[in-house]
Amino acid sequence: MLELIHLEKYYNQGTVNEMCLFEDFNLTIRQGEFVSVVGSNGSGKTSLLNLICGTIPLDAGRILVNGTDITNMPDFKRQRIIGRVYQNPAMGTCPNMTILENMAIADTKGKSFNLRRGTNKKRIGLYRELLSALGLGLEDKLEVKVGVLSGGQRQAMALLMSTMTPIEFLILDEHTAALDPKTAEVIMNLTDQIVREKKLTAIMVTHNLRYAVEYGNRLLMMHQGQCVIDRAGKEKEGLRPEDLLEQFNAISIECGN
Repeated sequence: MLELIHLEKYYNQGTVNEMCLFEDFNLTIRQGEFVSVVGSNGSGKTSLLNLICGTIPLDAGRILVNGTDITNMPDFKRQRIIGRVYQNPAMGTCPNMTILENMAIADTKGKSFNLRRGTNKKRIGLYRELLSALGLGLEDKLEVKVGVLSGGQRQAMALLMSTMTPIEFLILDEHTAALDPKTAEVIMNLTDQIVREKKLTAIMVTHNLRYAVEYGNRLLMMHQGQCVIDRAGKEKEGLRPEDLLEQFNAISIECGN
């Protein structure tokens, strides 16, 4: 379970451009929830993910994972329990290394290193099996450098690599936004499959209202650092993309746009 308690986050604090994004923000995400997060630009979606992952600091409040306070835990240590897939497919893989080398790195996340070989030949069969499940033919390209793969292939690899070791949470940061529609559908299907099979708790930020409605069991809409919609279970199942769009338009009018 993830608990965000009385979070506060300011940007440009102490200057004339000071902006308070989160003020007394509270959110609980229960184990096994797949949460879709939507909202306009500047609503706090990506900042929320960055606070959870520790890539930006809190100004006040606490973050608990299964009752353990990780507020002051550095981001590289949080990566042992949090997997993250970014919008840019290039950010989740090493382009100048082969598929095999990338898989080996992901396989050793959180483990100690020594002077032995980076690739364990005994694990190659497992890597082929995992890649084969993606249905993209990558299991036959282990010696190919990742940099020559398509964006969709790299994003599929990033998704797989982020979940190879046991994690508490999977963070999806607009992970289909840079892909063409057909490839985006493939990645979303893979995402749903991996989340279900591994019984992960997932948080997905997306601008695709259809994905937000169709995938996951809970939906949040952010606006000015607050959750203006929070629907789960049966309430979420009844939502349509048109309902969310109507709310977006109402917010836009309210803000004078």
